[in-house]
Amino acid sequence: VQLQAFGGGLVQAGGSLRLSCAASGRTIVGYTMGWFRQAPEKEREFVAAIRWRGSSTYYADSVKGRFTISRDNAKNTMYLQMNSLEPEDTAVYYCAADRLSSGTVYQTGQYDYWGQGTLVTVSS
Repeated sequence: VQLQAFGGGLVQAGGSLRLSCAASGRTIVGYTMGWFRQAPEKEREFVAAIRWRGSSTYYADSVKGRFTISRDNAKNTMYLQMNSLEPEDTAVYYCAADRLSSGTVYQTGQYDYWGQGTLVTVSS
C-alpha cells in the first residue's frame, strides 16, 4: 500500500484545514487508518484513528472536539477535518495504515505503511 497525504498549508489560528490521505496499490478495506503528527524537535504523536468500518474513531485529548477523522473506502481515502486550529497544531501530519487492524491505534509501531507527510502551519 502506498499512502499520500495532502491538504496541508498555512492557516491562521481559529481556521480550518482538511487533510486527505489517498491510498494506492490495494484497497484499504480491512485496515485501521491513523493520523500522526510531528512538530520540530518533538516525537511523532498520535492524532486520530478510525477502524475500517468507520464505526470506531479515536482521538488524542488535545484535538478532541476540534478534529474529525473519516474515511471513504470506495475512494480508498481517509480524511482529517481540522477546525479551530491552534499554533500548537503546527506539525508535519502523517497518515498511516495498519493491515491487521486489531491492536492499539495509539502507537506508531502498530502501523505498517506511512505516507510522506504534509506540513500544517498555524499562525497566531
